[in-house]
Amino acid sequence: MNIVIVGCGKVGSTVAEQLFNEGHDICVIDCDADAIDKVTQALDVRGIVGNGAIYNVQLDAGVEDADLFIAVTPNDELNLLCCLIAQKSTRCDTIARVRDPDYLSERGFIKERLGLSAIINPEYEAALEISRLFRIPSAIEVDTFASGRVELLKMVIPAGSPLAGKAIYEALGKSSGKVLICAVERDGEVFIPSGSFVLRAGDEISFVTSKNESEGFFKKFGIEIGKIKKIMIVGGGKITYYLAHMLGDHGFKVKIIEKDRKRCEFLAATLPSSVVIINGDGTDEQLLYEEDMDSMDGFASLTDFDEENIMLSLYVKNNTDAKVVTKINKYNFGIVLEKLNIGSTVYPKFITAEMIVSYVRALENSQGSNVQKLYKIVDNKVEALEFYARGMSDVIGIPLSDLQLKSDLLVCCINRGGKMIIPNGLTTIEVGDTVIVATTQTGLNDLSDILA
Repeated sequence: MNIVIVGCGKVGSTVAEQLFNEGHDICVIDCDADAIDKVTQALDVRGIVGNGAIYNVQLDAGVEDADLFIAVTPNDELNLLCCLIAQKSTRCDTIARVRDPDYLSERGFIKERLGLSAIINPEYEAALEISRLFRIPSAIEVDTFASGRVELLKMVIPAGSPLAGKAIYEALGKSSGKVLICAVERDGEVFIPSGSFVLRAGDEISFVTSKNESEGFFKKFGIEIGKIKKIMIVGGGKITYYLAHMLGDHGFKVKIIEKDRKRCEFLAATLPSSVVIINGDGTDEQLLYEEDMDSMDGFASLTDFDEENIMLSLYVKNNTDAKVVTKINKYNFGIVLEKLNIGSTVYPKFITAEMIVSYVRALENSQGSNVQKLYKIVDNKVEALEFYARGMSDVIGIPLSDLQLKSDLLVCCINRGGKMIIPNGLTTIEVGDTVIVATTQTGLNDLSDILA
């Protein structure tokens, strides 16, 4: 596909890299020549220096032949204007990044009236992910499928767990119809396991279950379950704004520490009265203890500086029993972070990239059983995808044991009319099902692509 991207910041460059790796022809636009040079030197993509809202600049970028136009500059209004010009002058699909909270309730109206294919708000999506982590504190990661009815969770098997030292089919026993382990990471290696795979203490496992079954799974296999009631957040940016609303609406007690006084005044005026706002430096050890850091059940480092977030999370993790979540913007820290005890990490720019890649794959295959959702899990080594099963698919009505599936691929779950099915060899995929697949093989666009 021919794709034009306006904006070469953290999100734009990440989206360009992901889509380039998917085999698409990319052209990037940005007013900053240095930003263009950085992207074009790293990737074999075209670059245009200029204002993406100017029609002639879009023409130079090849918008007339584009299949998709993406605007991800830091300015919401500029993104909307870029997409409007592209959409009115061509037939391409358009995606805009819109982050301002004022637009959140207007997203449907804006999308419909401007003819946008999608509106993406990275900060809102990151807040959703963090809220799920606080709801299920035993998990390192939480992703959702089937409109939230199915969860994909990641956890570490502790020493002494009934899971350790047993084959998966033996360890799960009666739970095998409710839970499916779809990926295991061990010593840097990733496995898509069969039932005979033997688990070990220290393995990081990703598993699929219904929203109502996860707590029972953790309890059964010796994973400590803590209920979170009080949460401290350092940093008062957009993610914190969205997150505080989500947490406040569900009865959590939230305390926010923010340096900027004007931002504190805004948060105090717009957030629920139950949310406490503290104007101060969240890296000040004395202030943290004065504000009862040691009594918190949850802690989120959400400042604009990765180094600050990492140091804060390390300190809190080593001095409290709180569930810790760390926001990271740069993936350069990835290898180091794996060795640090900083709890769960959230990457807003990768959340955006996943959503756009998912949309692109569905766009490529609009007539088939296309991708509904895509997550890159286990440090981007595994893709978890949700497909909608249409009547023309080659896999419909055939028992899974009779299908020649690709290697390193697992059909994890089937959602049929709101009922979650953990499949076995006799299970069939039927028209209208949503099917969740985990694989180390990238680039699946259609449900039939699971076949070898």
